[in-house]
Amino acid sequence: MNNELKKEVDALIEQFWKRGYLTVSRKFGTYLPEPSKIGGYDVDVIAKYKNNYAIGIVLRDNDFSNISKLKEKIIYLASRQTKYSHKNVSLYIGVSSINFIKTKQIISELPENLRKNILVIQLFEEPKINTRKREPKTGFLFS
Repeated sequence: MNNELKKEVDALIEQFWKRGYLTVSRKFGTYLPEPSKIGGYDVDVIAKYKNNYAIGIVLRDNDFSNISKLKEKIIYLASRQTKYSHKNVSLYIGVSSINFIKTKQIISELPENLRKNILVIQLFEEPKINTRKREPKTGFLFS
């Protein structure tokens, strides 16, 4: 379970990197610290792009057992602002393809000002592609 969650966090971080964000803190990291709780809620990633911050969370199947609690968590995290400049902090939600529609439904019920700060991302484990061409083996080490 822990290994699977680590892969999902890695996939979410990869999505941050594709959008130009640098990871400030993350769960299951070797060199970066774990993010502290925000309002009593666990977050998986905190990232920064120029002067903009973003929070990343991964939602699992068991998070959808209590929809009202999940909705409360999303509302709280999506309404965060930076301490001094009062800029809105983006919320990236990573979900499996099974829970993607459920999450979009929950987000659609939120007020417009919160929906602007939320981005739902489907997490896929991409297979590693070997691009090296194989040369036919010859019996000679040197020519």
